[in-house]
Amino acid sequence: MVSKESKSAEKNPLRKLAQGQIVSRVAVYAILVSMYAAIPAFYEAQNKLYLLADVPADIHAALTLVLGWLLVFRTNTSYSRWWEARTLWGGLVNTMRNLSLKLVELIEAPPKDLKVIHRILKAFAWTLKDHLRDGASLEDSELFEDINKPPQHVPTFLVAKVYEKLQLWKKSGCIDGSELIVLDEDLRKLLEIVGGCERIRNTRLAQSYRTFARQCVFIYLISLPWGIVHDFSWWTVPLTGMISYFMLGMEIAAEHTEEPFGYDEDDLDLEALCRVIDSSIDEIFARGTAR
Repeated sequence: MVSKESKSAEKNPLRKLAQGQIVSRVAVYAILVSMYAAIPAFYEAQNKLYLLADVPADIHAALTLVLGWLLVFRTNTSYSRWWEARTLWGGLVNTMRNLSLKLVELIEAPPKDLKVIHRILKAFAWTLKDHLRDGASLEDSELFEDINKPPQHVPTFLVAKVYEKLQLWKKSGCIDGSELIVLDEDLRKLLEIVGGCERIRNTRLAQSYRTFARQCVFIYLISLPWGIVHDFSWWTVPLTGMISYFMLGMEIAAEHTEEPFGYDEDDLDLEALCRVIDSSIDEIFARGTAR
């Protein structure tokens, strides 16, 4: 059931935005930078910054160019990882539907075996979700009661169980070689999706790029109020706060989207995608058993 607070947040996008963890974190950092910017503004008001009067304003323009390159690269790379992860899970939804349709419509398999395959396919998406987060385990003891040693890679184990059923069907004459090839195509795609997700999870952006981006943002925000205080005086405080809000926001957002399989608000909603797969599989197999 959806709470009243959730409904209110959905109706009020600004409130939902303000409640976001990333937005709150960035806002705190921006306030701290604004408080720091009050120092040069105070000295400027006291006419004590005459030593910085001859500093060229173009210095910050040059630093802004370098910072822009780093942030664009950082943001684009992180978003590419997020979008690739979303594409892989979209492919998982389509592959599950295709495989389920082929098993129900093309194969004359025993109903008991189809029920087992149905449960394996439903468990696959949830298992992959757990595998990409805290690690997957087999909790369905009735489905895999003959297991003596828990598998180290549960998604591969589930696909292997489907292959075992296909082998039994081929021996019993339920399927032939051509049908096995058709089913093998979708099972191969499942393992490719698993491998693609593992590559994203295990291979982060090089540490040097993240370090350079953070150092450049830090140096820019530290030097910015001293460089613009002659022109903006006390307006340096809110101006520095706004600039720092967006710069720090881009860096923190890139850091979060770089790992799309976690629990943060910007990560993929894997639970919703798993429910979509469950609904599709249930509908297909229900239609098959109703005939």
